[in-house]
Amino acid sequence: MNPGSLPDDYEGFYRTLVENAAEGMLTIDEESRIVYANPAVEDILGYAPDELVGSSKMKIIPERLRQTHADALAAYVRTGERNIDWDGIELPALHKEGHEVPTLISLREHEHGGDQYFTGIIRDITERRRRESELHDQKERLDEFADLLAHDIRNPLSVAQGYTELAQEEHDVPEIDRAAEALDRIDTLVEDVLTLSKEGQSIGATEPVDVEACVRESWRTAETRRAELVVEPGLGTVEADRSRLRDIFANVFRNAVEHGGGDVTVRVGPLPNGGLFIEDDGPGIPEPARGDVFEHGYSTREDGTGYGLSIVARIAKAHGWEVTVAESETGGARFEIRGAEFPTDTPQ
Repeated sequence: MNPGSLPDDYEGFYRTLVENAAEGMLTIDEESRIVYANPAVEDILGYAPDELVGSSKMKIIPERLRQTHADALAAYVRTGERNIDWDGIELPALHKEGHEVPTLISLREHEHGGDQYFTGIIRDITERRRRESELHDQKERLDEFADLLAHDIRNPLSVAQGYTELAQEEHDVPEIDRAAEALDRIDTLVEDVLTLSKEGQSIGATEPVDVEACVRESWRTAETRRAELVVEPGLGTVEADRSRLRDIFANVFRNAVEHGGGDVTVRVGPLPNGGLFIEDDGPGIPEPARGDVFEHGYSTREDGTGYGLSIVARIAKAHGWEVTVAESETGGARFEIRGAEFPTDTPQ
């Protein structure tokens, strides 16, 4: 055989390929009779090929679905109209031992000798379903944890902060100040974890958002101390979940204040080809560390939570945007967010 050419016995060559395929293959005729099954079907459904060939496909269809399958095939043969996705549909199949197996089936139609046949490629998706179930359970536990943070921890924390503030007003004691700082740190951690718990969910409904207005809303609610905000014109509107976009700005602003000091200047403006930047005149982020800043728990400060920028990256990704880090003209940190939804008719 020449390199790149098929062997003379190409029919035998293709049969060998099919019989050694990892996916199950099952072919039926117009009457739903099984005319071929490859060995992989036995791994999935427990039937050897010769136990299936000649029998009805209903042998591997759960009883409750048999009439539906029969009606669907008859309707297609009669009208030629497909009422399911032939490129991949999840259907349960009946194992030889009587239990159901979740499968993903791709269908193809072909003719041979004037007769019409249908071949299904069968994949066992039991493991995928198991992982999906585990993820669902994890999400439920995360939701329960978020509820615990929002109510059972936040309420006593607020009480403790209130009494600490009263004590600070009446007593000039360093230990009280340190206790207040510790409570503030706990409050920040709770807020970060609550935001992270929302990341496990899809973003909410999106709408056209006035970006500048969203920036200013976030600035008013963030802990910005004496920092200054400069907003350049041309930010326009973007299709986004307003609440999550505010989370992005709030976390970047907080990062700037934490690392640049209370009098840092933060500038927000449009990028020439669509998107926006947020930069400050603080100490910046060393180039070797720029690839790590979006990781959970990464922080250059001992009292930092390490969650803020991770939250920024996750929310941006949920919107289909990309966020990168660079250096501002003054040597500070610069974050650039790009996405197809951002306007491109911005000032050059």
